[in-house]
Amino acid sequence: MTGRVVLVGAGPGDPDLLTVRAMRELERAEVLLYDALIPDSILSLANPNAECVDVGKRGDGTRGISQEKIGELLVAYARRGDYVVRLKGGDPFVFGRGGEEASLLAEAGIPFEVVPAVSSALAVPAYAGIPVTDRRWSSSFTVVTGHRGKEVQDERIDWEGLARSSETLVVLMGTAWIEDITARVIRGGRSASTPAAVISHGTTGRQQTVRATLGELAQAARTADIGAPAVILIGRVAELQESLAWYERRPLFGCRVLMLGAASGESRSAHTRLAARGAIPRHVPLLEFALPAAAERVLERTMSRCHEFDWLLLTSATTVDFLERCGFVPPPETVASAGVPRAGPRVACIGEATARRARQAGWSVARVPAGQAGPEALAKALGDVRGVRILIPRSEQASDFLPGELARLGAKVECVTAYVNRMPDTAPDAFAAAWSDGIDAVLLSSPSCLERWIELRGAEEVREAASRIPCLAIGATTAKACEAQGMRVAAVARETSLHGLVERLEEYFRDLGGAK
Repeated sequence: MTGRVVLVGAGPGDPDLLTVRAMRELERAEVLLYDALIPDSILSLANPNAECVDVGKRGDGTRGISQEKIGELLVAYARRGDYVVRLKGGDPFVFGRGGEEASLLAEAGIPFEVVPAVSSALAVPAYAGIPVTDRRWSSSFTVVTGHRGKEVQDERIDWEGLARSSETLVVLMGTAWIEDITARVIRGGRSASTPAAVISHGTTGRQQTVRATLGELAQAARTADIGAPAVILIGRVAELQESLAWYERRPLFGCRVLMLGAASGESRSAHTRLAARGAIPRHVPLLEFALPAAAERVLERTMSRCHEFDWLLLTSATTVDFLERCGFVPPPETVASAGVPRAGPRVACIGEATARRARQAGWSVARVPAGQAGPEALAKALGDVRGVRILIPRSEQASDFLPGELARLGAKVECVTAYVNRMPDTAPDAFAAAWSDGIDAVLLSSPSCLERWIELRGAEEVREAASRIPCLAIGATTAKACEAQGMRVAAVARETSLHGLVERLEEYFRDLGGAK
């Protein structure tokens, strides 16, 4: 059986610039072959079960996997019957060798499709505040590769002619030869005083823009240590950058954010939100969840008695995941009357994020605490609990505060393990790599994340880090765990969710005037 290959453009880097079709293909991929420089914020959106293969090349193409090998892999995976996504930086057909790969697939009889993308030739200048056309100064633009490669390819480009014919020149992949390019454009008749710019790592938190005259651009780029990938723009529209620059002024621009949590759809979404706000997110999963077979049997037996309880308390979205995995769906809520017992317990959730997950699973949620979520708020939201029977499925490592408080108020509480959390084997190396790159803020999504951080680095080092780096907590419980360790908490999310944590981080740095 022959599979299918889809050539998908990843765009210039910002995950928000992915097309809807590109997102669907990433989620559907069984095999993902991806280019160099595709950011983690985009790779994290792929099907977590996909076989991912780095086929990236850099510079002159001599490093990494050869183009011939990439073609062989595409054909081999497709003939194996896989749904293959070939993820390419920018647009597949704009200097991306997408045409070559499509031709190879056609010759091999492999079905393929192409998903175009927002090209870096347009998006990167836009994110730097430079329109490639403007009726005041430019009614035409030309996109050209600056990657010379073989001399015969260089001879195809009439730089001197382009200098005379196009008001705006957009040059991709020209960083290594910027001196030659600018010199030839000047020789073609363009004034050395023409405004110009070079934009590195455009549409990402590493974006760097250098503006100078055409004659001085090469030296300015070298002085600023501009590196690939970069877009060179030549034309009077470059003057607009100073007044129209917007992306580099975002509150989280360039902020290196360490997210400590679990690998989940919500964490991938938070990673994407951070990247879209100009941050440089680094997600290190310190938690992975499981339910041992013996515990699963106990959970199933306990949940089979669910009808005996008045309330079922859900204290995390992960709890919902594991209950659903065990095949448990609470019976619909009915009102007890005329001596007829209630068919099932009412459901209360610790916060809106957990409630959303419960509703997605088809459950009726009767009670969610207003305002800041936490065990205290949940206990208070239940009202008078004297003699009330309450079931709490939860993590094996959960705090005993909630059941203890409810018992103190007169409730009859039973807890059952819904899952256990442990540290992934990859966590120590992943944390060390992220930390060594420098961190500007830390997001803590649970007390367990703090425990793992301390386990990896020691309490003294964690306290020292929190004294100089803002650490934000997802909710009151996590904040209290930090304070119990003597840590400074910079802010607490207003909504107990990773989305709320990202929003609070942006608000925190906006109040400070920006992350940099």
